[in-house]
Amino acid sequence: GKAAPGEEVGVLLCDVGDAGSLATMARQTRLVLNCVGPYRFFGEPVVKACVENGASCIDISGEPQFLEGMYLKYNEKAAEKGVYVVGSCGFDSIPADMGVLYTRDKLKGTLTAVESFLSVKSGPEGAAVHDGTWKSAVYGLADEDNLKKLRKQIGYAPVPVVGAKLKKRGFLFYSPEFKKYCITFMGSDGSVVKRTQRYLHSELQQTPVQYGAYVTLGGLGSVIKLMFVGMLFLLLVKFNFGRKLLTKYPKFFSAGYFTKEGPTQKQMDGTSFTMTFFGEGYSEGQDPQTGKPNVKICTEVKGPEPGYIATPIAMVQAALSLLEDTASLPKTGGVYSPGAAFSKTKLIDRLNKHGVEFSVISKPEV
Repeated sequence: GKAAPGEEVGVLLCDVGDAGSLATMARQTRLVLNCVGPYRFFGEPVVKACVENGASCIDISGEPQFLEGMYLKYNEKAAEKGVYVVGSCGFDSIPADMGVLYTRDKLKGTLTAVESFLSVKSGPEGAAVHDGTWKSAVYGLADEDNLKKLRKQIGYAPVPVVGAKLKKRGFLFYSPEFKKYCITFMGSDGSVVKRTQRYLHSELQQTPVQYGAYVTLGGLGSVIKLMFVGMLFLLLVKFNFGRKLLTKYPKFFSAGYFTKEGPTQKQMDGTSFTMTFFGEGYSEGQDPQTGKPNVKICTEVKGPEPGYIATPIAMVQAALSLLEDTASLPKTGGVYSPGAAFSKTKLIDRLNKHGVEFSVISKPEV
């Protein structure tokens, strides 16, 4: 039944190093929310216990190698057991993945390409992120070759390009829309959106949307600072001793952004994000296989501080969708990206009611 606020919530102790304790936990629930990262080190035992014991599982990983590795290992078994394993249900990558679907649904016609621009605003106190995220980035970049091998092993079906091909931008460029320098977004958004689009195309015969993810930096000063941090990072991440240095002194090597303490309450209160989506496509009756795109749309997803406020909102609303919008979930269990699991559910409405807001900024002009 539903526990009233203030009623005792039981505590089950379990340990990712103790498979028996995880199995006991999974047997007593319908859904596990797994927050223990870096997931490449601690994530799999939880997924395994959930799948084997018939519980669904949601995480907030932004690590493509973990997310896609779980797909390779557990997708079939999860389908057999009728359970849903949905990764990347935090700031990575619900705003991007659901934002693309929202943009698609708001365009009258066929959306064929979207670019998103993330802007994070912080108050006078600045912003900070916990070093767990930093560690995930360190080990993720060190291990890029294995991600390529993993994708070969999965043998993904190629996603066809429909409509005009989306131009790839340089790593660093100036955006006249934002009057800021921007870079390619290094998070998991691109890979998650691609998995969703592949699923929607191959399983539901929907037109796949091409996607590019970017983040706005600001003026030249921000660019120079980032380049120093970035070059140091790329230099050190290739060596064992370099990775040790990076993980031991996150604050130093990230110019104060990643800290062992994470953000203060004041920093969190002063921070927010906006993700702006520029979409293009073909009006109703226009064949997206021929000619140039003739409609544009701009949408946005806005929310509070990404790591500690928006992430739990996204995760909990995804969990409620999984438990309550059951008729709208994919027909079979499996390992899914958020957009694949939730494209037909009320997740966007739920997020809108809880402070992660999706809106149309400008309607298409033909």
